[in-house]
Amino acid sequence: MSSRSEPPRALLARRLRRDWSLLLLALPGVAIFASFYYLPLLGNVIAFKDYQPFIGILGSDWVGLGNFSILFDGDPAFLNALRNTLIITFLQLIFTFPAPIALALLMNSLVSERFKRVVQSVLYLPHFLSWVVVVAIFQHVLGFGGPLEQLMSALGGPHPEIIGNPSFFKPLLILQDIWKNCGWGTILFLAALAGIDQNLYEAAEVDGASRWRQLFHITLPGIRPVIILILILRIGDLLSVGFEQIVLQQAAVGAHASEVLDTYVYNNGIVGGEWGTSAAVGLVKGVIGVVLVLAANKLAHLFGEAGIYQGADK
Repeated sequence: MSSRSEPPRALLARRLRRDWSLLLLALPGVAIFASFYYLPLLGNVIAFKDYQPFIGILGSDWVGLGNFSILFDGDPAFLNALRNTLIITFLQLIFTFPAPIALALLMNSLVSERFKRVVQSVLYLPHFLSWVVVVAIFQHVLGFGGPLEQLMSALGGPHPEIIGNPSFFKPLLILQDIWKNCGWGTILFLAALAGIDQNLYEAAEVDGASRWRQLFHITLPGIRPVIILILILRIGDLLSVGFEQIVLQQAAVGAHASEVLDTYVYNNGIVGGEWGTSAAVGLVKGVIGVVLVLAANKLAHLFGEAGIYQGADK
């Protein structure tokens, strides 16, 4: 009997009998994913309640959209956190996102394979450092008494105050993020570059195409699907700008320069006890992320790209 004429239940049962060993192997992963990613979603109900930890979620009173109205009525702390989040997000899209692409293109142009592997290994190392170590390194290098101050003193110039200066805080975040994650982010782009047909480059050289023309007409189009895929995934996480990195340095620059949505949720929910308001902020942030991913994926389809998933009609 062909699969088309087979009843759906019989088809499902046949597939279960056929693939039971694979399903059994996948079961632990599915259980972990459901336990740590889907079950916690039920906690979003706090956003609609006057949550009191001592009486629990079920015992707390419903307040409807009351927690949301507090946010959208113009809470100055929330607006400050939203403004800082959007500024850091914009800076990350402009500087942090293209950095691994540029670094991958640069590494791909290296002729010596041995030197390329050494460079890759060195660039990967900062990714495995915790944010505590990264922040400590930057404070040591850029802070008072560090190598930068000694260099400026030797040159006879003044030492700019970088650590603890609110004006330098956001550029410092971007610099730390690039230093820590740029090398690791090149992995996917280097794999995409390795998949480009080398015959295209040879044909381009025969036709007299310069390196720049090869870059814009062969290399970048060859890795464009990967760039779009990573960009869509990054768009879904736009409003998450690095909680651990920021909270470690928040005390030095103050809340006005460093408060973002993630730290606002922590400071108001965990520290301040405003659980409902913080849950509402987190819920809105998640909904915005989902909408942005769906919109970006749809936009990719309109421009003929695969995106991160296809519709049911594909």
